[in-house]
Amino acid sequence: MVLVEKEANPHFEDFLFDWNQKFQFLVGGYGSSKSYHAALKLIMKLLEEKRTALVVREVYDTHRDSTYSLLEEIINELGLENRIRCVTSPMQIRFPNGSKIIFKGMDKTAKLKSINNISIIWIEECSEVKYSGFKELLGRLRHPFLDLFMILTTNPVSEINWTFKYFFKDQKKKILVLDDQELYKRRTIVVGNTYYHHSTADDNLFLPESYVEQLDELEAFDPDLHRIARKGQFGVNGIRVFPQFRVKSHSEVMAEIERIRRPLKRTGMDFGFETSYNALVRMVVDREKQILYIFGEYYKNRQTDDVTAEDLKHLKRENIKADPAEPKTIAYFSKSGFRMEGAKKFAGSRLQYTKKVKRFTQIICSDECENTIFELEDLTFKVNKQDEIVEDDFSIDPHTLSAIWYGLDDYEVADLKGDSVFSSARGY
Repeated sequence: MVLVEKEANPHFEDFLFDWNQKFQFLVGGYGSSKSYHAALKLIMKLLEEKRTALVVREVYDTHRDSTYSLLEEIINELGLENRIRCVTSPMQIRFPNGSKIIFKGMDKTAKLKSINNISIIWIEECSEVKYSGFKELLGRLRHPFLDLFMILTTNPVSEINWTFKYFFKDQKKKILVLDDQELYKRRTIVVGNTYYHHSTADDNLFLPESYVEQLDELEAFDPDLHRIARKGQFGVNGIRVFPQFRVKSHSEVMAEIERIRRPLKRTGMDFGFETSYNALVRMVVDREKQILYIFGEYYKNRQTDDVTAEDLKHLKRENIKADPAEPKTIAYFSKSGFRMEGAKKFAGSRLQYTKKVKRFTQIICSDECENTIFELEDLTFKVNKQDEIVEDDFSIDPHTLSAIWYGLDDYEVADLKGDSVFSSARGY
């Protein structure tokens, strides 16, 4: 056993040595040191026991300047750089007792299939990982005899995010695991097999006072970000693109669609391969009430056209409007028996298509469309250097929204709210 001595923030001392629960959920504001102590805890455990740990982020390339860099920094602070080897290609950390840390991204899920005997997973910025990815990682957490652990660290995002619904409460399904207000009050709580830990910048005794002052200043001009960054509490950061977006059970959605008089059916598809996705969205428009229903989706990447065509062969009779930037792909699908054609694309089409979708009085999505929910329910506008919203750019690249754009290519929504995408979202 390697003995190490390291000064830690008092609020994290119990967390560092508590391995009694399978899940350890750390949520907190900016600069609270939650990621630092998760990394320190992982190193201490792997020095003590021979294990293989998996560190995950949504995008693999972000590890190098975040989790990998942080772990390497702590190893150097502990004076163990001569005993613990940090390898850069591929990124990996190897311990003298045979333990190792490997790094993966959910943008390359195929590479997860070759991983065996993982007994600890740390998901950094877990709110950025899709719920389907979280479930995939649960399946990879297995070992013949060692206890299994998953550490999740995140800044709070929104009560709509899957992390809040899974670890706290899901209003739609009327499920309550823990009232988040109780966590903010008590700071650490154990519920079932989950250890909860809440932290703010005040818990990081090594943080410069000037940084804390900057966080305090947010309260005057950006209260939403102040709640997230300073208080470490869940809330939407930014202006939502589709405040009228709602999720209902699949049976409810289909029942409502059945009651529509003269329903308009539309299917759109966006193409992707490496880091983007083949995203297909099936929709129905209630033209009288101006409601958009989303009842089906397809969402996969790293697949050749023949595999995707096989997956979607049951939709050959549907009229599909697709990304016109990929004429060869559209031609392949057409020759394979699909009724597919390219949508219109023109200068400013992103903005015009976004305005069109925003004009629906409601956007109701089936709970079976997990990727559509993940991308659109919490989608916010990007802002420029002047802190002004950019009306055709978003917090993420929403492939399902592109599919919706294309599917609605030849349908116009009545303009009921005015032409500015900002005006209809301002109050949210």
